[in-house]
Amino acid sequence: MFLRTRLSIMMFLQFFIWGAWLPLIFGYLPSLGFSEIKQTAILWTFNISAVIAMFFSNQFADRNFAAEKFLSFSHVVGGLSMMGLFWVKSGWTAVVAGEQVDVTFCAFFTLMLVHCLLYVPTISITNSIAFANLSNPQTQFGPVRLWGTIGWIAAATPFVFILVDWAKVPSMSEVGFVTWLGKALGTSKTGDALRETTNTTFLAAGAASLLLGAFSLILPHTPPKPSSESGGSLAWVEALKLLRHPFVLVLFIVTFFDATVHQLYFFWTASYLEKAAGIPGNWVMPVMTIGQVAEILTMAILGLVLKSLGWRATMVIGILGHAVRFGVFAFYPAPVPAIAVNVLHGICYAFFFATVYIFVDEFFPKDIRSSAQGLFNLLILGIGPLVGNFFGPRLSAWFSPSHPNPERFTKLFGDNAFSAFLTAGTVKEQFRNCFLVPASLALFAAVFLLLFFHPPKKKEA
Repeated sequence: MFLRTRLSIMMFLQFFIWGAWLPLIFGYLPSLGFSEIKQTAILWTFNISAVIAMFFSNQFADRNFAAEKFLSFSHVVGGLSMMGLFWVKSGWTAVVAGEQVDVTFCAFFTLMLVHCLLYVPTISITNSIAFANLSNPQTQFGPVRLWGTIGWIAAATPFVFILVDWAKVPSMSEVGFVTWLGKALGTSKTGDALRETTNTTFLAAGAASLLLGAFSLILPHTPPKPSSESGGSLAWVEALKLLRHPFVLVLFIVTFFDATVHQLYFFWTASYLEKAAGIPGNWVMPVMTIGQVAEILTMAILGLVLKSLGWRATMVIGILGHAVRFGVFAFYPAPVPAIAVNVLHGICYAFFFATVYIFVDEFFPKDIRSSAQGLFNLLILGIGPLVGNFFGPRLSAWFSPSHPNPERFTKLFGDNAFSAFLTAGTVKEQFRNCFLVPASLALFAAVFLLLFFHPPKKKEA
């Protein structure tokens, strides 16, 4: 029991770190004056780190270091880098070799890159520590990993109070506790004040990382693995060869589209909830964590759903969850529907991403199964989000009411009702147009999977 408690705390802190900074960073970066390409470069640090982890970091760590020691080192250095982001301010410049350099961007990019290069491999390493030390991973890993989701949810809770505009909240002695609490919870900072306070997310994430770095020293010793156990250097090549099977190739393509769509949810949702749906800024993160609560509940019934509906139908429902959620965001920008539809996140994650992991474990040969999981993880954490982070700011600018070329839709599609529909005169219309893009991609991916994904009835040897 003490072992599982330590592993559960490890998972809690591991995902608290990620959940603390990710949801709000997409709205925070523009406040530092970063251009679209600079925002994309910063967001790419996580995705590029996932690619590096696939081909180098994970195997390097597995073969050369005790897992708990590598975890400790990574989180101490990565935590200090994350905390450093709190002190990066807009407007820092310097003249180097006669050229003006944006020091703010250089500092932010470098610190975020260091953090991500060290953090991303630990996602797999924490799983490795758990699997290596649990006596029955098949039944014990689920409850341990559940604490990671709880950690993500817990990361949002402090910001309900941190992002309150306390200057506008009357003192408790004047109005009583109940009224004071209601005023506090309903009085969020806005505009520049909200953006400036958002950087406290980096302090919270960094502090949790340092705590996990120290806590890792009391985790069970997990020695480095010889190369034969940590995966052959060409195992991922063998996994890649399985794309010659049509059903694997179809799933690979659909996973790329779904991962891209999933990233666009994170890219726009925090700003949408505040600016279009009317959610107070201090409640944005808790609203988004409704998805993680739903994820817990959905994962609990995933086995039953798979048994009843099968692989293809379950995955199609997961992809359609994205389309429905984006559709509600697009056409019903109000607090109640925007909050309620977040429960679909559980279906989007469990019915597709978790199902993909289970499917790979079921159908891929045992000797390359780990590399096959890594190959799909490359899409889910690396390439798909990388593409989403590239197009997110560009679509926002393209549909912006302040776009410098107001005739762009007429020139592209002609003078018709479709062009008039796309013309955004308000922020709500801008978000509507943005959300229709991933909604359409999700519909395409669902239909593509429905028509062409035909796995064999028996798993391949």
